[in-house]
Amino acid sequence: MNSLMKKFLVTLNLALTAIRGKEPLDYTTMSLKRSILFLALPMMLELIFESVFALVDIFFVGKLGADAVATVGITESLMTIVYAVSLGIGVAASAIVSRRIGEKRSKEASHVALQTLYLSFIVGLLIAVLGICLHRTIFQAMGASPIIMDQYLGYPLVTMATNFVIVYLFTINALFRAAGEAAVAMRVLWMANLINIVLDPILIFGFGPIPALGITGAAVATAIGRGIAVIYQFYIFYKPGRQFSMRHVPFRLRPKVINQILKLSFGTIGQNLIATSSWIIMMRIVAYFGSQVLAGYTIAIRLLLFFLLPAWGLSNAASTLVGQNLGAGHLRRAEQSAWFIGFINVGLMLLVSTVFWLFPSLFLSFFSKESQVIAIGTLALRIIAIGLPVYGLGMVLVRAFNGAGDTLSPTLLFLFVFWFVELPLAYFLAVGMEWQAKGAFWAIVSSDFLLTVLSVWLFKKGRWKHRRV
Repeated sequence: MNSLMKKFLVTLNLALTAIRGKEPLDYTTMSLKRSILFLALPMMLELIFESVFALVDIFFVGKLGADAVATVGITESLMTIVYAVSLGIGVAASAIVSRRIGEKRSKEASHVALQTLYLSFIVGLLIAVLGICLHRTIFQAMGASPIIMDQYLGYPLVTMATNFVIVYLFTINALFRAAGEAAVAMRVLWMANLINIVLDPILIFGFGPIPALGITGAAVATAIGRGIAVIYQFYIFYKPGRQFSMRHVPFRLRPKVINQILKLSFGTIGQNLIATSSWIIMMRIVAYFGSQVLAGYTIAIRLLLFFLLPAWGLSNAASTLVGQNLGAGHLRRAEQSAWFIGFINVGLMLLVSTVFWLFPSLFLSFFSKESQVIAIGTLALRIIAIGLPVYGLGMVLVRAFNGAGDTLSPTLLFLFVFWFVELPLAYFLAVGMEWQAKGAFWAIVSSDFLLTVLSVWLFKKGRWKHRRV
């Protein structure tokens, strides 16, 4: 008993140390299990809180009706393009930064971080301008209902106008994680989402002299929370004693470094654009069956993200460990990191899929009282949950490829699986076979299985180990 208590206290102390993240650590020399704990725990907590915000957001918006929820669903499907670009730049910069940290070249890592900031600003501003000009046209093309077009377009307008903040938030946090400072990234996202959660009900429903902004208030709350978090990120960047710092880096453009980031980011942006564009088209297929069906699917996806984001935290840990260990020349340790984290993720996803299969309506009824919305959400959760355990391994291996700087392999995988398999299959089953939304859900499961099988095959070939960054 004393032995078990001692082990528990040691583990608890390590967990608290990981969350505090007070000092930089060398993840290329410390034990693999401890490295995973110190990286994965804050990354998982970071994304757990992000998923909590997503549920809180849809909870308040859900009180405005199915059309309001559908507006969020369409906007989020469009925002995945912004996330794709942000994550693409972040992953590319991370691959370079993690290598430089592994090579003990922290000054060069700082130069890469600064050039990433320049690139993020330009890209974010460009996307914001396009979003402001085209949001109405895009919503019409997505099949939005007349009520959405008349009353709810303030939500996508504010969301798209503040895109540059989103790009900064994602790319800078990616740099922190690449340097092994996962606890810093966790605190940044917690700050953004805590502010967001507090402001959501105030701005949506009004409070005292603050007028009720409706669904637009949800977008304003998000923009304020993320904007304050980005200011905090810049503050951290200038603090001394970190793996990299902007404190003594000359503020000049380095086209060669930006070009290197862009070359790598094309692959990761391509992956994300392929995946997210398929999600947009999938939303369009589901929207064909009405706002009630679309609302049920939107809530189900938010619930899935609640449990998938922690799994992405584990995947991010694999990316950092692979990159830093390849930089240090520890090829075998890099491979072990990916497999170890991958099988942990399989166990996590098995637990999630069991919960969704047994108790779907328990979660869905919290966000909507409409019977058709709950019925569609239940169907979506139960079907998609079947593929989650297998997908748990696939998502880790994809991130391991990117952490190694091999962005081409997962890009080709995504192109084949999502565009040439998932979407045609979804349309065929949903419309051609008249399975309706159920057909789209089964297409998602099929693509999850296929992606994982092909990822395992490519990972075992081992070409990713010799990618130069």
